[in-house]
Amino acid sequence: MKKVFFFFFFFSISFISSLQAQLPSMSGISKLTEAEAGDGVKGALSQGIDKAVAQLNKTDGFFGSELYKILLPDEVQRAESKIRAIGLGNQLDKAVLQINRGAEDAIGAAKPIFVDAVKQITVNDAIGLIQGGDGSVTRYFKEQIGSALINAFTPVVKNSLDKVEATAYYDDIVNGYNKIPFTRNKLNPDLTNYVVGKAIDALFDRISKEESEIRKNPASRTTDILKKTFGGIRL
Repeated sequence: MKKVFFFFFFFSISFISSLQAQLPSMSGISKLTEAEAGDGVKGALSQGIDKAVAQLNKTDGFFGSELYKILLPDEVQRAESKIRAIGLGNQLDKAVLQINRGAEDAIGAAKPIFVDAVKQITVNDAIGLIQGGDGSVTRYFKEQIGSALINAFTPVVKNSLDKVEATAYYDDIVNGYNKIPFTRNKLNPDLTNYVVGKAIDALFDRISKEESEIRKNPASRTTDILKKTFGGIRL
């Protein structure tokens, strides 16, 4: 009988120890005040936004990047051989360069939109996002401000494309191709919406990578609140 008792005693101790070892996320959250949880998430997003914008809002931020370089729309790429055949190859090359220059110029305008969104995050949202795992902060804000970002960003991108003459080069391509006799699949002249989509996708991708760095790499937690929020919790 004593052997049975000791067996269950040691089994219970081992089980409790094992259970406690599996619950660092709960104990980590309990050590954070509500204000700290909110500040931690806001700090993580603000840091991610700053770095993402800085990387893209510069010369060759898009054009010099293998990952983010904006190519011409698919329908234009499919018609490239015909476009070059009618003497518009130079416009094609210039359009690609200037489209990326326009995106690089415009991306800085996204930062104030994100800053306003960060201010609106609630404490409950913050705690949920801390526990939500890698990418949860980025996904949340993509859902919350995606439409607003498109609406606010569109005129800025259009102005940037016009400023660097990307629109003019693209219009030459579209108009020249669409005038080819018997051309059935006309090219879409709306360049702005296309670049807006590509630029926003690149921005959120960069923010996601910065969030991942903060979660996984202690060296990326540059403030005390980031260290406390993301350092003591299994994410």
